[in-house]
Amino acid sequence: MKARSWHLLTAVVAVTALVLQTVLVITGSSVLAEGTAPGLAVRLGRLVSYFTIQSNLLVAIAAYMLVRDPDRDGRWWRVVRLAGFVGITVTGLVHWFLLRPLLDLEGANWWADKLLHVVVPVLAFVGWVAFGPRPRVTGTVAWQALTWPFAWLAWTLAIGAATGWYPYPFLDVSLHGYGRVLLVSTGVTALFFALFAGAHLADKRLAPAPRQAPTPETEPALEG
Repeated sequence: MKARSWHLLTAVVAVTALVLQTVLVITGSSVLAEGTAPGLAVRLGRLVSYFTIQSNLLVAIAAYMLVRDPDRDGRWWRVVRLAGFVGITVTGLVHWFLLRPLLDLEGANWWADKLLHVVVPVLAFVGWVAFGPRPRVTGTVAWQALTWPFAWLAWTLAIGAATGWYPYPFLDVSLHGYGRVLLVSTGVTALFFALFAGAHLADKRLAPAPRQAPTPETEPALEG
């Protein structure tokens, strides 16, 4: 089945990218980094603090579940899939417009960067549009999925204020001040709202896939 093959490709690429980036961090490689590398525990803690890593992980989890069942459903699975889809879309857009000009990478760092920020977002987007499953998005699902990026942003700003470390330069209050960071955060928040609303609308208007599925108005009490 084409759907299962595409989801398998997405899962494999996402996991490969995550493993490669983890190996680079363990071996002391760094991308947006400061001069002196901190200890391994701190490096790994910072790795999982990146929105890029979290969104790729959600995509990998959802894609793996779709390999097992391309028509999968379930209340919490819907939330995970939607959060991963919108999150990886934001990852690709923010990287392209805000982070890409800051990077000058080569070798394994270049490959990890392109897999995490370009290849996986494209695979996830094409898979969501072409193979679904849908309908799966309700207003409730969208609001529940929104809690993750909001919680991530609040946690990131709080940790940054306490430690002075921010995962992305455009969130660094010490460099840009609270005014500019809040302006950028507002813009990213607006982007999230627009993408979640767009996903909700598209889920209702695109044809059911991979076969006739339950209507989104009826949230099934299936496995998560």
